[in-house]
Amino acid sequence: MTAEIIDGKKIASEVKKELKGRIGKLIDSGIEPSLIAVLVGDDPVSKQYVNMKHKACAKLGIKSRIVTLPESTSESKLLDLIGYFNQDNTVHGILVQLPLPDHINQLKINLAVDVNKDVDGFHPANLGKMLLGKPSFIPATPLGIMELLNRSGNNPEGKHTVILGRGELVGRPLSVLISLKSNGANSTVTLCHSGTKELGHFTKQADILVCAMGRAEMISADMIKPGAVVIDSGTTAVDDSTSEKGYRIAGDVDFESASEVAGYITPVPGGVGPMTIAMLLANTVSAAEKLAGKSDER
Repeated sequence: MTAEIIDGKKIASEVKKELKGRIGKLIDSGIEPSLIAVLVGDDPVSKQYVNMKHKACAKLGIKSRIVTLPESTSESKLLDLIGYFNQDNTVHGILVQLPLPDHINQLKINLAVDVNKDVDGFHPANLGKMLLGKPSFIPATPLGIMELLNRSGNNPEGKHTVILGRGELVGRPLSVLISLKSNGANSTVTLCHSGTKELGHFTKQADILVCAMGRAEMISADMIKPGAVVIDSGTTAVDDSTSEKGYRIAGDVDFESASEVAGYITPVPGGVGPMTIAMLLANTVSAAEKLAGKSDER
């Protein structure tokens, strides 16, 4: 068996094509969707994603700006900057790229972002709405994973989804989103993490296996149920002397061996990453539409 590749780039292109018409209507009404990205420090993976988001905005007609701050930036300075952008009516989306340096409290930053500009979906109010099944802004990576599954013909309904990783960015919100009683969700979920014993016991039961542990190539073929859908959300910078950058981005799954067992699989890069960016853009457009009164509360 050779797994069918779930092409995140192709599906992301479909999403962006759908957004173009909405963006055109906003611009015609005098509103230019605008996104501010704040990057603190010089993490290579974070830099790569912020730059990719910036380029994607430019191609789609969304105004984008990157604010780069040194790792030594104080929490109070970052909070002041967020407050400034909260008050700027020409800014529709604010994202603070994670992870943040250890001296900055992530929860404080999430709380500081205007809930109506929280296009990353990390504000506790937006997370609470999602928990109630009445989402406003959904975190981009979990939302992207849901789109990948449904647009590739792998509706999670009635299936057993095993998620590896309980992080606030992917695993935990996805476990809620994919289990909601709604179309394209309604899955039975097992959430595994670093404290889970005999991890392979659970992964081999998964109809859908989502990997978000951030441990390079930790999932081997013998841990996967034959025919399963494997979604790899892991991104780890691994030293690679053959690469011009000196590193390569590796997923949580040993792609080569897993492809011989799984029914469907996402590559890294080219799988979840492009969808994260596409859904961030979708959230930014939704934020601009809400300001313009062109969108009902979801």
